[in-house]
Amino acid sequence: MIYFIVRRTFQSVLTVLGVVTFTFFLVRLAGDPAALLLPVEASDEDIARLRAALGLDQPWIVQYWKFLAHAVGGDFGVSLRQRTPALDLVLERLPATLELALTSFVLGMVLAFGIGLLMRLSTSARLRSAILWLALVRQAIPVFSFGLILILIFSVWLGWLPSLGRGTLAHLVLPSLTLATYELALYLRLFNASLSVEQRQDYVRTAYSKGQSRTKVIVAHMLPNALLPLITVAGINLGLLLGGTVVTETVFSWPGVGRLVVQSVSQRDYPVIVAGVFIISLTFVLVNLLVDIIYAYLDPRVRLT
Repeated sequence: MIYFIVRRTFQSVLTVLGVVTFTFFLVRLAGDPAALLLPVEASDEDIARLRAALGLDQPWIVQYWKFLAHAVGGDFGVSLRQRTPALDLVLERLPATLELALTSFVLGMVLAFGIGLLMRLSTSARLRSAILWLALVRQAIPVFSFGLILILIFSVWLGWLPSLGRGTLAHLVLPSLTLATYELALYLRLFNASLSVEQRQDYVRTAYSKGQSRTKVIVAHMLPNALLPLITVAGINLGLLLGGTVVTETVFSWPGVGRLVVQSVSQRDYPVIVAGVFIISLTFVLVNLLVDIIYAYLDPRVRLT
């Protein structure tokens, strides 16, 4: 188990390093930020002086090694726009992203568990088919389109909920529903498929032969086994939520890390982009590492992979 944890941790470190390295070089293909920081009438000499002051006149490989040397100590540079440490700007936005991601995750899991159990306990095949069909339709709608639909209905037409910003619980409803319903669609399909597999197992037939009720067989026997694959996928999706709320934050003007990175891309603010991607990738990798460790503990066969 110790060897498994060490190996997975080493792979996680390499993954984060690879993502940050790729981002470091990729953002530099977007153009020179010095031209955006100066007025339109600035001369070529002014731009050259600013590039030299920012260290952008050096070869990329030199900039990269200097970046790594400082990044090891948590220094990702200073924002080219706000002249504030880039990592501090990102960490200021992190609580908003965590709030949205964790709320969406819990809401999606609770709804999936309740609706999935209702589907299995119900004797109506039409109800199960209708729920699964709606889940499939929801999963086919992109996150940004569904978010705009919710804004149109509940903010523009009905005026019940605020459409943009963060501050109250009401501001959290629409963005969390946007993410939670997308996750809910996946969880429902997986939950239903997992329960269908368990229903064909010998222990279920044995339980029925002992005269146990359908509800007891499903809740007491099938449900614990059916939840294992759901929990595994949910753990991975939690990492995706923590690092993938970019679109939702942009649609609802939610002041999280994702929106900050998108704004920094348009401004060519290299340090903030790299710091934001680092925090996002680190969060995603840590959650997946934790899921791997838990799964390896529950199933020793995983340690051999």
